[in-house]
Parts: sequence; C-alpha cells; structure tokens
Amino acid sequence: MNRRKFITSTIAVTASLGLGSTMFSAFSEPAFKKSRTALAIEQQWRKFLPKSYSGSLVLTPLKLSKQEWQQRLSSAAFRVLREEQTERPGSSILNEQHGKGIYACEGCDLPLFTSAMKFESGTGWPSFTTHIPGHLATKKDYKMIWPRTEYHCIRCGGHQGHVFNDGPKPTGQRWCNNGVALKFVAMNPS
Repeated sequence: MNRRKFITSTIAVTASLGLGSTMFSAFSEPAFKKSRTALAIEQQWRKFLPKSYSGSLVLTPLKLSKQEWQQRLSSAAFRVLREEQTERPGSSILNEQHGKGIYACEGCDLPLFTSAMKFESGTGWPSFTTHIPGHLATKKDYKMIWPRTEYHCIRCGGHQGHVFNDGPKPTGQRWCNNGVALKFVAMNPS
C-alpha cells in the first residue's frame, strides 16, 4: 500500500470512528525531565536575537479574521498555520539554514526556536531539540488514528508542527516544524 492510499484509508477509518476531528486537551508542555544543558539552551535564547531585532516579544494573543490572515500570509503558510496542514517534506529552505539566529513564527514574528536548538533529523522538516519557554502550546492530535502532540505559537495560535520523543540529547525530543510556518532572522544580518 503506498503512502497516499494509507493516509486516505486512515482518514476514512478515523472519520467512520468519529475520531476525524482534533480532540482538544488542555494546552500543556509535554512531560520530560530537562537536563542542565537543555535548560541552559532555553534560557540563553535572547543572545541569538539580532541587536536590531524589532519584532514584538509580547505574548498577548493576536486574533485576526480569516480574511486578514489570508492577506497577511502566503497561501502555503495560510494552509499550514491556519488550517493545520503539513508541507511536503524536503520543501523548506530552512532545512539548509545553518546560520546563527532565531526561528520566528511566520504569522506573528514571535521567536520560537534558536539555531542552537536546531538539528538535522533527516525527516525533511526543520527540527529542534527544545523551544523558547512559554512561546509554544501543545494539544493532542488524533488525525492519524494514534495520538500525537501538536504544537502552536502561543501568540497567534498558528500550527507549527508535532513533537516526538525520538530526538537527540539533551532532551530526547524532536520538535518537527513546517518550514513555511517559520522565518529565520539572522543574528548578524549581512
């Protein structure tokens, strides 16, 4: 069975079982014990902001209408951030981004990750071992039959990706992100 047929049949089964819609649980952080290294990486995120960074770091929710989001985002970013779709693996230029800086939400510019958190997962999507504390919220996603942990930008609610427990040290987690949902802001812009 090829991937497309598997996904199509999975969607049909979940719909027939009444599991097709996302079932919300309280937004929370996945439970795992953080090492000192992980805590240090999370706490030092501001050193990756360019001195000229003008984006807001305020966490006040940003609420826009569907039409306002469509005007603000590319069609690909809209599908991922607002409709919770997934971009094709290997399609993001951020896979090849190795400079120092931050990865901010494409929807609202809130910093979500730093280059120190990024690693090459081989999955075709930008992946991170951890994130900037307080900038992401999670919920359970049952779209693929088995539960996954989906995460969103805390400010605009934009869908970013899913977190898995198969990443490298220091956290053992892989925050697998849609590249189109992020923008890279270089630490030292040229």
